[in-house]
Amino acid sequence: MLKLRNALLALAALPLLAAPMEASAQKPAPPEKAAGPTLYGLLDSMKAKPGQRDALIAILAGNTRDMPGCLSYVVYKDLADPDLIWVSEIWRSKAAHDASLDLPQVKTAMAEGRPLIASIVSRSETVPVAGLEVR
Repeated sequence: MLKLRNALLALAALPLLAAPMEASAQKPAPPEKAAGPTLYGLLDSMKAKPGQRDALIAILAGNTRDMPGCLSYVVYKDLADPDLIWVSEIWRSKAAHDASLDLPQVKTAMAEGRPLIASIVSRSETVPVAGLEVR
């Protein structure tokens, strides 16, 4: 009789045990939806004209202050290619990035830097979702 009672209790508990599993089986919202407004990121690589990488980096790095909505702007030297530069940017929104293109210091950097660029190697628009500075 005790075995039958335990079996019936176990059967009665099955719906209670299944409910949390069904809830956890639902897909969570993508990080960019769950975290609020979607951040906007850019990853660029460009080739400086031979011997001009440091001059181009100085222009790019020297004009990065006071850009509203810019959370991160980092310029990198490629270790394998002496003319290759990488730039990563994180913005509060695409609109903030687009507005930055009208800032005087950004226009100046583009005008001064353009003659030093041999080619744009790659440009990727991204949605930053994790990292030390992504909040």
